[in-house]
Amino acid sequence: MALYEHIYLARQDVSPTQVEELTAALTEILTANGGKVTKNEYWGLKGLSYRIRKNRKAHYSLLNIEAPAVAVAEMERQMRINEDILRFMTVRVDELEEGPSAMMQKRDRDDRGERDGGPGGRPDRGNDRGGFGGGERRPRRF
Repeated sequence: MALYEHIYLARQDVSPTQVEELTAALTEILTANGGKVTKNEYWGLKGLSYRIRKNRKAHYSLLNIEAPAVAVAEMERQMRINEDILRFMTVRVDELEEGPSAMMQKRDRDDRGERDGGPGGRPDRGNDRGGFGGGERRPRRF
């Protein structure tokens, strides 16, 4: 059987519970057609780069699938019918990743390069307001 990574985006106004139910329905379609889901990850509600069907955010989910092409084609057909699914993408891979995906791995802030400056990563510019530091304002001239 072929190996696939499948990602789909669900509308922002569905609940995470409904997304899990949707994933369960997709898993059921795959198992009925001779496939299986080896990994299921819910990535959460994230912002989109651009609007898709008037949605600015979407629920992201990843499925690692081991199934024949017929099962994947049937799952994609069902996804096209479903109004809650905004986009999906299925990619055939040579092998599936073990463990959590890159989206689920917690980034370590210590690995990032230090920026110049103090809190907020902004460089300390000193008093560059021409002698009016400390929040004072120049008098306005009319």
